[in-house]
Amino acid sequence: MKRLVLHALLALTLIVVAGLIFFFSKSYKTQTQLTSLEDQKTESRYLKKPTVYLYFAAKEDSFLSAEKRSLLYSGDPLEFGRRIIEALIQGPQDDLISPIPEGTKLRAFYITREGTAFVDLTAEVFYNHPGGITSELLTLFSIVNSLVLNIAAIDNVKILVEGQEPMTLAGHIDLRIPFKANILLVR
Repeated sequence: MKRLVLHALLALTLIVVAGLIFFFSKSYKTQTQLTSLEDQKTESRYLKKPTVYLYFAAKEDSFLSAEKRSLLYSGDPLEFGRRIIEALIQGPQDDLISPIPEGTKLRAFYITREGTAFVDLTAEVFYNHPGGITSELLTLFSIVNSLVLNIAAIDNVKILVEGQEPMTLAGHIDLRIPFKANILLVR
């Protein structure tokens, strides 16, 4: 009788242990699958490459021309805006001219709930600017048009330099107000 009870307890213990092993292996497999799906989602969120139009100066006239690009996009307009500004600073890939002065870097970028994007650039945007009203217009609207016309969350753009609100970039255009896109400068 003792043997029968001992065998029953042993069988019951084996069943419980087998059940626990099955449960934990299934749980581990499910967790691994979930982690794998999360990794795929993270990777795929950066695999979106929408077509954007970056605005650079045309060589032959005083207008902006659109250069078609594909930039990584995660769905975050703030991150996408930074990518657009960085691409503008790097310059054109086609036969266009960058209106952003050499050496300029992006210090900060943010978007208000009201749809105003603030672009904070380094002082090189002042010091290396060639001057003239046309150059100043092209620099300003290269940034403004590239942001407003590509990101629905942005209605207008305010330029800052070294965290400060400048009067102008080169002495002609009052930068104390935010700017809307100007498609009249685009050819």
